[in-house]
Order: sequence, then C-alpha cells, then structure tokens
Amino acid sequence: MTDLPLNERNALKDSFILTELEKARVEVSQDGTVKHLWCLSDGEFIESVLIPTRKRLTLCISSQAGCAMGCTFCATGWGGFQRQLTTGEIVSQYSASRRWAEHHLGTTISNIVYMGMGEPLSNRKAVHDSLSILNQGYAVGARRITVSTVGVVPGILELAERPEQFRLALSLHAPISELRLSLIPLEKRHPLPEVLSALKRFNQSGGKRITFEYTMIRGVNDALELIAPLVELARSVEAYVNLIPFNPIPYQNWEPSEHHRIKNFAEILNKQGVPAAIRETRGRDIDAACGQLKARALVQLERPREPED
Repeated sequence: MTDLPLNERNALKDSFILTELEKARVEVSQDGTVKHLWCLSDGEFIESVLIPTRKRLTLCISSQAGCAMGCTFCATGWGGFQRQLTTGEIVSQYSASRRWAEHHLGTTISNIVYMGMGEPLSNRKAVHDSLSILNQGYAVGARRITVSTVGVVPGILELAERPEQFRLALSLHAPISELRLSLIPLEKRHPLPEVLSALKRFNQSGGKRITFEYTMIRGVNDALELIAPLVELARSVEAYVNLIPFNPIPYQNWEPSEHHRIKNFAEILNKQGVPAAIRETRGRDIDAACGQLKARALVQLERPREPED
C-alpha cells in the first residue's frame, strides 16, 4: 500500500500475516462434489468440500487440524488432534474455494457449513472471528452460515448471545443419553439434558434455526422405538432433522441403515410434526461424505495433480 507512510507499512508487516493456503490436491467426485486438501504453513493438512446442488453451492470448512472429540462414527478423530486453526486459515478456505469455484464451476459459494474437520465450538475465538469476517467482510448472510457441534455447551450459549442469525447444527445421532455416550464421548461431560437447555436458550434468542444431524447406523441407533424420544427432543427446540446414511470409515465395520428404515424414520417424524429429510450422500467415492474427512490419509510423497485450468 504505497499510499501509506513507510513506518505505517512496516508496522502492519510486523503485526499482521496474510494467510494463503497451499493447494495440495483437488479431487472431483462423480456427483460433482469437490474436495480440497490444503497444506498449512507448518506442514499440517486440512480438507474442505464444495457441494453443488441445483440451487446452491455449499462449502464445508474445517476449524481444526484433526479432532479431539473421538466420535465413533467419524474418521477425522481416528487421526488424532494436531492443532487449532487460526481465523485466517478458516477464512482462507472460503476465499480460496470461492476463487476455484468461480474459475472451474462458473458460480460462487452460496452457503457455508462448519462441518469439516474438527469441533468448531472447541476453537471458539477463531471461529467467532471468522464468522464476523465471512458475514461482514465477505457479505455472506448469517442465515446462510451453519455452525455444527457435538454439544459443546459453553460454545452454544456464546453463539446464542450473538445478534446475527447464524444457524446451529447439533450432531445428535441418538436421542437417549446412554446410547449417545457410546457414539459421542463428549456426552459424559455435557449430557443431553444440559445440551438441550443450551439449545433452548439458542432457540429463544430468535430466528436461529436448529438442525439435528442423525447418522443412521444399522442395528446401532435405528430402532423404531427411538423415534418417540427423538420427536420429543426436536419439538422442544423446534429442530429440523437431517437423517444421514452412515458412510464407511476405516477401523469401523458398521453399515448404513437400510433405506426403508431411514424412510420410516423420516415419514414418522414428519407425521409427528417434526420436519425431517434424508440427506443425499455426496462425494463418497472421494471420501468427502459426512464423517469421512481425514486429511492425513491423503498425504503422499509425490505432489498430486489437480484438474487442469
């Protein structure tokens, strides 16, 4: 910025870093889903995913390198936790992905979900700052940004205090505390009643939709008797329910629930007044589907090629 005095330029240089992610690999699924593997300045790797549909282009971004939550249905935690991402590293996933999408897809990103690698509400300072930058700096509407959590109660309460109408997605996966504990270790620290209380506070703050994410695993959490407590939880906070067929991950021999069972769940939920939908699996052939992100498995000694310009 040559219009600034030299001493001010030097002060800016000493105080701030311009973060630019290095693109290590780009993979494109048969269904059009695009996964980016990004190399950070210290050599760590993270992933983000572009999910195109007829009406929108959604970017799924990471908030941590790895994850410490240890959820049994998710591949990210198997690789362990490396470190928190900075605000710049979170926002750079958006700016770099937007450039790629505009160049290769001829469109721009319409929605953002913090559903990539890591637990966003365990990295609250950087996530909150990134939310402000994306919303105010890049003019992405708050209602088009969703933050996902497995139930970090202090983070839910902090998000409830924000004036913007950011969306919240709870990785629920079981409506009963004992069963949920077998899937999500954080249930021991923040049990469902405590999480539900925080969600009620979030819901009362006005205009902030809550979604329950429910991965359907055959013989684990798809018993029909679980529908009644799921209905009760969803009604109490006016939640929308996303039913997600389990996606295969390493070290886990579970299978997705049969389609008719997932359909039964959706039909009964809707009949009980709880809006529910079956989420279409996207990007499974490039390990970009829900629960499959695990960047270390993609690192190779030889730099991979990306789609030609």
